[in-house]
Amino acid sequence: MAKQGLYANIHAKRKRIEAGSGEKMRKAGSKGAPTAKQFKQAAKTAKPKRTTKKRGWLCMKKDSRLSRAGVSGYNKPKRTPSHPKKSHVVVAKEGDKVKTIRFGQQGVTGDKKPTARQKSFKARHAKNISKGKMSAAYWANKVKW
Repeated sequence: MAKQGLYANIHAKRKRIEAGSGEKMRKAGSKGAPTAKQFKQAAKTAKPKRTTKKRGWLCMKKDSRLSRAGVSGYNKPKRTPSHPKKSHVVVAKEGDKVKTIRFGQQGVTGDKKPTARQKSFKARHAKNISKGKMSAAYWANKVKW
């Protein structure tokens, strides 16, 4: 069996402590505690962090549209209070199609409870809402109404 590394040992000890073993983590500089030299050596031999996400056999980098829009992922709407006209933004993805969509009138709130105003919005935009994730009406209906 291969010898475990420094970080694996630290992780295992933390798990034992959490389970109630009665052990304590040693203070830095005390006898038996890892030294700075050991930490540097462990950092050299550690696996490098991946900057890309693997999906099947493809390696894909994060889409620049996500960072430009400031959202955490596809189909995750976000408020844009500083935008002059639109209240939300989403990077919509359906299949291979990706599109940045800004939607919602700034400063106007939708009604979550059934009201005549909500009913009118849904009736007026029904055709566009039915187009799916690639339309602003779909997201306005989902997020604001």
